[in-house]
Amino acid sequence: MNSLHKELLLQWRSRAQLIAVFVFGAASLLLFSFAIGPNAAALRTFSAGFLWLALLLSSTLTLAESFHAEMENRALEGLLLIPQSPITIYYGKAIANWIQLTVIGTFLVPVMVVLYDAGTTRIASLLLVIILGSAGLSAPGTLYAGMTAQIRGRQTLLPLLLFPLIVPALLASVKATSLVILGDPMGEARSWILLLAAFDAIYWSLCGLLFGRVIDE
Repeated sequence: MNSLHKELLLQWRSRAQLIAVFVFGAASLLLFSFAIGPNAAALRTFSAGFLWLALLLSSTLTLAESFHAEMENRALEGLLLIPQSPITIYYGKAIANWIQLTVIGTFLVPVMVVLYDAGTTRIASLLLVIILGSAGLSAPGTLYAGMTAQIRGRQTLLPLLLFPLIVPALLASVKATSLVILGDPMGEARSWILLLAAFDAIYWSLCGLLFGRVIDE
């Protein structure tokens, strides 16, 4: 709990970075709309994919800095000397990243609605998908951020490691979001949401176990 409080406090102090990441995500959505052109039907059809692509690109900026504070003055070694499990450090950071990505994703939705005319009345379902999808990004993203924290090119290496791993969760997020926005006459959204939750459970359990080995090395 202390680890999570520390991470949330650090994120609050660096909230200007959060705003910058949101602006980057919004700009990405704007650029994607230019790629489609003035085709309202196509924009609405592909809105879910563009939303998650913008959030994915934005996540690489925030996740890469997860361990920045600990890398300064070798603070990570000091944390490991405290009588607490490395898993506690991981979950504190992962949950803080999860909250941050959920906030960014939630605020990107109005931008998507304006640019792609992709409004929906199923707000609760859309929020649930964003929460679960953000969890699927933050768990492995935090693990790989820890692995690449001491590498000079971490901001380049992190996406190369992260993107292949999160493809299943990303596909489930896009499909569930698309069904929420475009309509779900066959009731498929529930299955995709459950599949996304299953991927999240796998990511959060395995990445927590692997983090201790990564830090010890």
